[in-house]
Amino acid sequence: MRFGEGPGLQRGLRPLEAAALAFYGLLLRLATPLYLLRLWRRGATESGYRSHLAERLGCYRGPRPLPGALWLHAVSLGETRAAAPLLDALRDAQPGLRMLLTHGTATGRAAGSPLLRENDVQVWLPFDTPGAARRFLRHFQPSVGVLMETELWPGLMRAAERAGVPVVMANARLSERSAAKGARLSLLMHPAAARLALVLAQTVDDGLRLRMAGAPEVVVSGNLKFDMTPPPGLTALGLQWRQALHRPVVLAASTREGEEGDLLAAWQALPLPRPLLLLVPRHPQRFDEVAALVRARGFTLRLRSGWGRRPPPDAAQADVWLGDSVGEMPVYFGCADVALLGGSFAPLGGQNLIEAAACGCPVVMGPHTFNFAQAAQQALLALAAIRVADIHAGVAAAVTLTHDPDRQRWVQGALGFAATHRGAAATMARQVLRCRRQVMPD
Repeated sequence: MRFGEGPGLQRGLRPLEAAALAFYGLLLRLATPLYLLRLWRRGATESGYRSHLAERLGCYRGPRPLPGALWLHAVSLGETRAAAPLLDALRDAQPGLRMLLTHGTATGRAAGSPLLRENDVQVWLPFDTPGAARRFLRHFQPSVGVLMETELWPGLMRAAERAGVPVVMANARLSERSAAKGARLSLLMHPAAARLALVLAQTVDDGLRLRMAGAPEVVVSGNLKFDMTPPPGLTALGLQWRQALHRPVVLAASTREGEEGDLLAAWQALPLPRPLLLLVPRHPQRFDEVAALVRARGFTLRLRSGWGRRPPPDAAQADVWLGDSVGEMPVYFGCADVALLGGSFAPLGGQNLIEAAACGCPVVMGPHTFNFAQAAQQALLALAAIRVADIHAGVAAAVTLTHDPDRQRWVQGALGFAATHRGAAATMARQVLRCRRQVMPD
């Protein structure tokens, strides 16, 4: 389905828009020292944030792809992993295509490194000041840019327009809440959205909201996360862990700040013997904080980082395992009988439930899934997920499901749900390459 048509905005900025953009750029320039300080402090726990700091200012050294590379920006881990099937589809459609990958977080950059091929380049996307955005585009001279999901930067879009670089937003989503926030910043965000050459939206509702936000052309293309294939070796490893445990496993997947305390209180209220709780925080910088919460509740704790491929024998008796690793969600989903969906028990919009389904892990989700509203509804209809009112009801439902004699029906529902909606990667690759051919004809 397509909404609107035509290239991005060609008119100049209106006076109020120009003033808002100038003020925005000034604020970011003034905030740059604080931004760099924040990165340095975060680097105390995630060393990647201290690497290549000059790139954050648009100053690059080292190799670069030849002019005409396709630039793809995936800010963090989730977006980078979702980009993998799109990159594969682009390379299948146009062998030899050179890629420029940019990121904003250390986990995103680490996840992007294995996606590189010969002559590809990976760097930080710079802070959105006018000078940094200009230096980035002048240095790399990409043929087209692809922004994953929700990344839209006013300064970067203005610089891309001036450099003649069309920009596509892929796997795009926009919740009602985010649309309302964007409307309050419409002097900045509407011109930025209007400069997009194309938006490839996940759902019809996302497409309509993005069109209202200013995007001139929107094509509903599906969700790339359905095209992500869990590495079979990782899911098999998780299954080995569960078989060795001889007890049920409930996974709390990608939990967010404010959720773990209520989860642990609900878990403590369960009668003995309890299942094993496998707790995986969304953000690596919170691993130590969550471990302290678990210990403060009096639970025995084992850290995933404390063993290799197999847990030590005494780990089977622990109350809680903390998944303090990055890139192993398929292992955790393979190990679990059921997953509690992080971000859905507080008003945070929910995390991705598609990966759990692809691993055959049924999901219990709370009331807040506005970030993935359509996928959540489809999962409910496919018997891949259950919705509950709060974390106490979620814990009760999850424990019940671990003992459900029909659990395999839920497993098959999850696998079927994940398989039914694949195909977005090939569709998006065709659209991106169409935009590229408009500036680089074959």
